[in-house]
Amino acid sequence: MAAAAIRKPVIPKDDSDDDKELQVELKGLVDRITGDESKLVNVSLDMLKYLIRTSTSSMTSVPKPLKYLAPFYGALRNKCDSMKDPLLKKNLSDVVSVLSMGAIDGSVKRDFDCLKYCLQGTMENIGDWGHEYIRQLEIEIVKQWVMCENNYKTLSPLVKQIMRFNCSHHDEIQGCDLLMEINQMYMLFDYVTRENYKPICLYLASCAKYVDDLESKKILKLISQFYYLFQEHCRCLVVAIQIKDSALIEKLFNTCTDKITLYQMAFICARHLYPIEFNLDDDDVRSILENSHLSHYFLSFARELDIMEPKSPEEVYKTWLEPVTLRQSVLGEKLDSARQNLASSFVNGFVNAGFGTDKLLTTDDGNKWIYRNKDVGMLSATAALGLLYLWDVDGGLTPIDKYLYTSDDNIKAGALLALGIVNCRIRNDCDPALALLGDYVGSGSEELQVGAVLGIGLAYAGSGRSDVLNLLLPVIQSSKLVKTLGVASLACGLISLGRNNNELSDIILTKMIESNGLDVLKSPFMLLAGLGVALAYFGTKDAIEVPTIVADVFEEPFRTIFQTMLQMCAYAGSGDVLIIQELLRLVEEKVEVPETTETKGSKDKKKNEWDYHMGKAIAVLAVAAISKGEELGTEMIQRIFGQISRYGEPSVRKAVPLAIALTSVSDPQPTIINVLTKYSHDIDDDVACNAIFGLGYVGAGTNNARLAVTLRQLALYHAKNPFQLFMVRIAQGLVHMGKGTMTLNPLHTDRQLLDPVAMAGILIPLVCLLKPHSLILGRCHYLLYSLAAAMQPRWLLTLDDNLNSVSVTVRVGQAVDTVGKAGDPKTIAGIHTHTTPVLLCANERAEFANGEYESTAPALDGICVLKKLD
Repeated sequence: MAAAAIRKPVIPKDDSDDDKELQVELKGLVDRITGDESKLVNVSLDMLKYLIRTSTSSMTSVPKPLKYLAPFYGALRNKCDSMKDPLLKKNLSDVVSVLSMGAIDGSVKRDFDCLKYCLQGTMENIGDWGHEYIRQLEIEIVKQWVMCENNYKTLSPLVKQIMRFNCSHHDEIQGCDLLMEINQMYMLFDYVTRENYKPICLYLASCAKYVDDLESKKILKLISQFYYLFQEHCRCLVVAIQIKDSALIEKLFNTCTDKITLYQMAFICARHLYPIEFNLDDDDVRSILENSHLSHYFLSFARELDIMEPKSPEEVYKTWLEPVTLRQSVLGEKLDSARQNLASSFVNGFVNAGFGTDKLLTTDDGNKWIYRNKDVGMLSATAALGLLYLWDVDGGLTPIDKYLYTSDDNIKAGALLALGIVNCRIRNDCDPALALLGDYVGSGSEELQVGAVLGIGLAYAGSGRSDVLNLLLPVIQSSKLVKTLGVASLACGLISLGRNNNELSDIILTKMIESNGLDVLKSPFMLLAGLGVALAYFGTKDAIEVPTIVADVFEEPFRTIFQTMLQMCAYAGSGDVLIIQELLRLVEEKVEVPETTETKGSKDKKKNEWDYHMGKAIAVLAVAAISKGEELGTEMIQRIFGQISRYGEPSVRKAVPLAIALTSVSDPQPTIINVLTKYSHDIDDDVACNAIFGLGYVGAGTNNARLAVTLRQLALYHAKNPFQLFMVRIAQGLVHMGKGTMTLNPLHTDRQLLDPVAMAGILIPLVCLLKPHSLILGRCHYLLYSLAAAMQPRWLLTLDDNLNSVSVTVRVGQAVDTVGKAGDPKTIAGIHTHTTPVLLCANERAEFANGEYESTAPALDGICVLKKLD
């Protein structure tokens, strides 16, 4: 019996007495409205409107008057259609429009009834019917707008009323959605106020990521106009940089009268290396734009943190923690000393970068360390001086210059590269890099030419200077060695980064076409040449059509390799879903590899010199580069990479750990570390090497303790594998880069901007590691120094109006997405209070702890100029 009682269906309770009374009252009103006595219609309509407007209900149920009036909807609508009195017809149309939301019978309710009868009605106080009524009108307006072309005059008055209601009820987001759907964004100018422009601009900026390029530019242009209207010069500048509006940037600098805001805009442009091509009268602003302040502020920052004491590679490795039984034998150390010394040279440079002092090269016995390396190793060892004196043009040239007078070409080439690294991201009117390196560009020595050309490329990365390009282009045209062609093309690509330089691409492509059909295209240095062309189109999106068509003359697989690199650079950081899908289709396509021919008298098969899957490997990297900066896309592709690695070809598997690392540069998330650690034990040596290097990328400049322990364990695991051990040492140097004060993350200014120079510096080693033993693990390890273009302090440095450092109390925590949230939501979580200067991690944000100072910067990161409040 108990079980039967449980299974017995629950009978709904009858309506209460109040509900029955309401139903009787509503039926009586309907009868009067639909009846013949016209005198009672007006009073009944007023009463019916009152009952509907004052009805309250829960968020999950229909208001009772709408529910009880649903059966009478057809009768009321027919009465409205046949009514002669215009005033009564308008009042009844208002009621019919509202009741259409609750009509159940599809045969009674027609499409667009809500909108149709609203337009026939009084069109007064439509917001009194409630938010749901407004939502229904918006839905029908959008559908009707698309269907009919000549609807502006009819619907625009209603749209304006809806916008007025939304903006007066703190629902601007819904209004923005409506205007975007009907392509009438300019209407926002009538409703944007000083109280609501910030959430509106924040929401529109987030929407711009998910629309096509043309619509995105239109939205960002509108945002810049709002910011300019309300004197938000720094926020307007950020948007102007995103859309590359040089005219607006010039206007901002010329019209800004506040000195602090002017300084802050200059610091934002300097961090992004945005080329300012107009004259500025203020010497301080010009000095900031040239980044000449960087070394001074960084050393002051280091002294404040008390980390000026140099670190040796052994202190980074912590070899004393390794068990004696597992260390390499003395014989093994002697056999592999050159490679380990080379690794120590890189580690020493990365760890002490920017500090101007170390325990190997800047001591009295510095020359001895260089000679402990062999051959090209001496080039990289000497070039490490460039990292030690990074950004210090005044103090770094003299100690490096003495190595230009040695008789060894490798050491001299390393000094030339070091001079270029010192000048990286610094603009100087005296052009010391060009003066010192220009004479060696046409050198007959391959090492000197490579050192000088790559040094100039790093020194003038992103500048787009035609005089520097004119110096390097003859090297490409006259190059007889594929190595020189590759490095020179790469350097030219760095200089003309994102400038859509057709002349440069024509020269490089002409040289490459001359080599088409020869074994030259099979050289790994042609990857560098192709990347050089691709970098010239960085961020230009559709502008790659011409070089893509030209690439059709190349034979496969080089055609796919080159075209994929063009897409990777042109759409880097854009998050373009269609391009990502296109690249993923390329990855899953089966490549037809020509069958190998058996050699007579031998069972061995001749291997193909072409790697026919290299195009797919580049595509994997491209997917990671394009999704960079777009959190949702990044999270999705990280899952896809697991499938690619599981079922992909060996060449594609090599690219997977690099791509995973690219999605999380200088952001050591535990899940990413776990995945890359798994790959670092892979049976394929190249996959293991790339995964270990990826760990270095993920933890670059963070001093992450968990990652440091993982790398020490890998050093023991790979103790007998020289290449993997070399990569472990490089990764350890990257994790402790700048003693934990630097970052490789190209995203800055609250992750709103993607630094193209930094992104280029990150991509170069990744592309090289697709052919590791031919480049990075071979004789071209000096290409790792391209990371100097991406190295930046990860700080929050606060300055006063005289550009002197000032300490301020700030709260630091994980950044919280506040888009579309009502009121004044918290922007950070997990708060810690610090005094500036402060080290910031990849996803952290800072805010003032008290109201003593204010900043015009869009976010408290990087260098911020503060104004003291009275």
